[in-house]
Amino acid sequence: MIDQPVCLTLVLSRQLCDEVFDYLTEQTDLVSGFTALHGAGHGAEVRLHTAAERVKGNADQAIVQIIMARSDAGRLLDRLRVPFAGAKIVYWTTPVTEFGAID
Repeated sequence: MIDQPVCLTLVLSRQLCDEVFDYLTEQTDLVSGFTALHGAGHGAEVRLHTAAERVKGNADQAIVQIIMARSDAGRLLDRLRVPFAGAKIVYWTTPVTEFGAID
């Protein structure tokens, strides 16, 4: 059976960006690249770390998307659980039906 590709999405505090981006870049056996976007976290479970976030009412976040095999996504999540324990990184996977580049 072929391992279906998924998009692994990570949502993390913008304060963790450099550390998480560096960590992902080091995982060359699983991660060939990723896309990072700016986000604004809302909701009762969202931590507002700075005075500016408390005034705005939302948290500055980063959204990371990685296209990878489903089994690799599970392996990467297992790896992330140790160095980022307590970091409140939210994640989900979605199936990818097509992936490519237009050159």
